[in-house]
Amino acid sequence: MPAFLHQAGRRRMLQAVVVASLGGLAGLAHADALQTIAKTGVIRIAIPQDFPPFGSIGTDLKVHGYDIDMAELIGKEIGAKVELVPVISTNRIAYLTTGKVDVVISSLGKNAEREKAIDFTKAYAPFPKSVYGPQDIAIKVPADLANKTIAVTRGSTEDLALTAVAPPSTNIKRYEDNNATAASYLAGQVQLVTLGNIVANAVREKSKQRAFDLKFPVEETPCYIGVGKGETAMVAKLNAIIDKAKADGRLNAMSVKWMQAPLPANF
Repeated sequence: MPAFLHQAGRRRMLQAVVVASLGGLAGLAHADALQTIAKTGVIRIAIPQDFPPFGSIGTDLKVHGYDIDMAELIGKEIGAKVELVPVISTNRIAYLTTGKVDVVISSLGKNAEREKAIDFTKAYAPFPKSVYGPQDIAIKVPADLANKTIAVTRGSTEDLALTAVAPPSTNIKRYEDNNATAASYLAGQVQLVTLGNIVANAVREKSKQRAFDLKFPVEETPCYIGVGKGETAMVAKLNAIIDKAKADGRLNAMSVKWMQAPLPANF
């Protein structure tokens, strides 16, 4: 056999070894989060602290809410101490992808762009999002937003949904968190606001500055737990915990407690 054929064969063998080695290294790069948590006895969970009823600071200066209860439930089921890490909508995914937290439980919606960076569990909470405004402004469909000024939280799924349906003439003002978004509407800085229905209900109850009249939904997406890309064991474990909590009624109890409504029948 000619020497160059021997050389070509050796090159193919070396390439195969390199590919196999890289595959093994990729597997190591995706360190098993569950194994790490088992070793340390701690699970770091990103949660909101400015987003009632999912997470907000109470009179006792501690964070309370649906997501905090879910985080504690996860910790109990996994058998690890929960370390709560406050995040905002614009940095919660970055905290996960850079290893600052093990999972994100922060009213996180799922979309194709986010699925490129992280993985998701099954849904653990319902969360419709809508446009709100004063009763005297007639808004029924996205086309009615033309030439209107509307607030939304930067980087949120409602920001993406609103941007997709709003006419080009809509003046969309983006704020860094839900408190700032709601405050801009209450102060009359914008005509309309896009918020999750649960958030809007909470703001409506606490403030009488301006009416929150529901106009139309821009998105109806549930909340998911965010997990590191490729962490299949963690996803499977969390899905099993969610299924168990749904079956034994704990998830429904959390919905009644924080959202004043049971889980939807088709949830």
